[in-house]
Amino acid sequence: MKKQRGFLILAALFSLGTAGCATSGGLQGTEQENIGLGIVLGTLGAQQMQGWRRVPPADARIVRGQVLAIEGGAYVIREVSGEERRLSHDENTRIDRPAHVGDKIEACVDQGGRATEIRNIDHEERD
Repeated sequence: MKKQRGFLILAALFSLGTAGCATSGGLQGTEQENIGLGIVLGTLGAQQMQGWRRVPPADARIVRGQVLAIEGGAYVIREVSGEERRLSHDENTRIDRPAHVGDKIEACVDQGGRATEIRNIDHEERD
């Protein structure tokens, strides 16, 4: 009789332990999904261009051109005038989506020559 009771207690504890593991695994999956979603949403290169300035600030100007090359933290573009320009960007630059060679982009450039905002305008010209 004592053996049966001991066996039932062990079986009950084992069942509770495995149920607890299954529940905590589900929570970890949710946490991992939230972390992944946060990384995606927090990536500046994937952010939507909400509040894109159509009129540049007084100390900045708008530059339009076609991407000729990508050099790490810069795009080399050919402006509409035919002049080639290097547009540096960093983690503070707002980019609607990463550009590829051949894409047409528009950038807001500060006095130091750094792009503060870059957006792809290929889709606008096709519409």
